[in-house]
Amino acid sequence: MSDLCIRAAGPDDAEAISRVVIQALRHSNAQDYPATVIERVAGNFSAAAVTRLLVVRQVLVAEREGAIVGTASLDGEVVRTVFVTPAVQGCGVGRALMSAIELMAKQAGVQRLAVPSSLTARAFYALLGYSLVREVVDNDEITLVMMRDL
Repeated sequence: MSDLCIRAAGPDDAEAISRVVIQALRHSNAQDYPATVIERVAGNFSAAAVTRLLVVRQVLVAEREGAIVGTASLDGEVVRTVFVTPAVQGCGVGRALMSAIELMAKQAGVQRLAVPSSLTARAFYALLGYSLVREVVDNDEITLVMMRDL
């Protein structure tokens, strides 16, 4: 996607970030998790919750033709909240976000990145060189902790 712009997120982006995350959860992640898990996780990404995350994480957005189509964040040595609008999944948005996150991490001196992956995103992270370290099971929610040396 040559018309893709990756940039730092600001408070004005919170509503759009929330929308991207919730759409991706309900469309893509719903194939691997029960509705109760999807709605519980979606509840953590209201615009107000995203605004709070902008203060404690380095949050990026992917913008195309003036619309936010993806997001990712760096929380120390952990990649978090990588989501892409369903309509453009598979078009390189996630890869571009991850490249930018990995560059930020390297510039901060991080040597190894972890990502708590959904079942849905496991293959995506594996293609980027991340390896499964462990599974975390919390009732009906499974998270795969994956890592990669930078």
